Amino acid sequence: MEVLSVQLLIILFLLSLWIYLYVTTSSQKKSTNKGFKIYPIVGVLPEFIKNRARVHDWFTETLSHCPGNTDVLRLPGIEPGIITANPLNVEYFLKTNFENYPKGELLITTLEDFLGRGIFNSNGELWRVQRKTASYVFNTKSLRSFVMDNVVVEISTRLVPILAKASETRQVLDLQDMLERFAFDNICKVAFNVDPAGLGGDRTDGSEFMQAFDDAAALSTERFLCSLPLLWKFYKFFDIGSERKLKKSIKIVHEFADNIIQSRMEQKMEKKDEDLLSRFIGNDENSNEFLRDIVISFILAGRDTTSSALSWFFWLLSLNPDVESNILKELETIRSRNRRKIGDAYSFEELRDMHYLHATISETLRLYPPVPVDILACRSDDVLPDGAFVGRKWFVVYCAYAMGRMESIWGKSCLEFLPERWLENGKYRQESPFKFPVFHAGPRMCLGKHMAYIQMKSIAASVIERFKIDVQNKDKCPEHVLSLTLRMKSGLQVRVKER
Repeated sequence: MEVLSVQLLIILFLLSLWIYLYVTTSSQKKSTNKGFKIYPIVGVLPEFIKNRARVHDWFTETLSHCPGNTDVLRLPGIEPGIITANPLNVEYFLKTNFENYPKGELLITTLEDFLGRGIFNSNGELWRVQRKTASYVFNTKSLRSFVMDNVVVEISTRLVPILAKASETRQVLDLQDMLERFAFDNICKVAFNVDPAGLGGDRTDGSEFMQAFDDAAALSTERFLCSLPLLWKFYKFFDIGSERKLKKSIKIVHEFADNIIQSRMEQKMEKKDEDLLSRFIGNDENSNEFLRDIVISFILAGRDTTSSALSWFFWLLSLNPDVESNILKELETIRSRNRRKIGDAYSFEELRDMHYLHATISETLRLYPPVPVDILACRSDDVLPDGAFVGRKWFVVYCAYAMGRMESIWGKSCLEFLPERWLENGKYRQESPFKFPVFHAGPRMCLGKHMAYIQMKSIAASVIERFKIDVQNKDKCPEHVLSLTLRMKSGLQVRVKER
């Protein structure tokens, strides 16, 4: 009870302070203000509290009115930070001055309970070892073939039968949940040689894990959105509120990952180097805790990103029937040219020829990037290409979500869904990864980028040519979860009809 009383007093104090500061500054001009509104003593805290539930849109609106699409964010209790949506700054962080912008203590300590020191939450030699090992696997032709085979099997034996049955019964499905289960099965098979059979069948081995994983990701993100940085540490120390739930969720996630590791170690001699995890197990210096961090990091990368992107893809497609028609025409052209029937698996070469589908997926990623922001830190005082000063130990955030909505980057049509912007003479045209940092860039460029496109194009093509996806309440933009990835808050409810 005493702990709850302290929390209540803190909340009342912050609310009173916010009201006072809001009233005393209400006479200031609002329409002409550029950048984050700074209050005495508390910096942007009142505005942060006000916009916390819509933080990505708040960043977008604010940065769009800032010179260079960059501004300083000041919160009490932590060093200031730079928030940017400028491609020149992104290139500077991720390539030109890479060594000066590592993952900082703010990010690492906040996510360490969940992600440990896996590849997405580490620096220096620890990161390089993981990157080198993973890079070797991802660059092999055998992995590409393995991914193709797995995706084909998962589509033909699990995804399509479920959609066909739903078409017969007119059942409403949560398509986002199905896509997450699909991606979960696929990454477990590719990276760990384990099939959790999350999509279809009677097995539910991964259901508890996936719910715990979603909760852990969302609750870890809540730490970044605390009004006061020390608040979540206070909750953690007393094991109360969101931190108690986070602790339980992480325990379930860790147990699942430990079981995968134990299973692979028992098969070590029989299936040496057959999958990604086996290559890390092969190094006797790697502890079980380190291996667990590897498992969790690759599940995060392989499950949440592609499923999130495809969920937004199908929602956007439901609002743009002309785009869907163009994809169907492209698929029909490829079928006719190669004399294949609907339902036949697409080859890697045929997937490469799907330029319009590739453009549509990229346009989806531009507007709804699976990882909406990335957080780094500055080691030494610096000046960015747009002239902004960044101090030592400051955090720096580049916002892929905001960048996709910047008129300065994408022109006056930046808020429109136009796959054609990615095409030149009917062929897909690559954009600079610093302008389109959905897969990051520079030394930290996503190793699974091509694998992700293979999976997304295979699923999209196979589903679209067989079924009409009728999104329920499609005219209302789905809310997204404040989490490490841009998942839809209530899933994507659809009805399915065979073409």
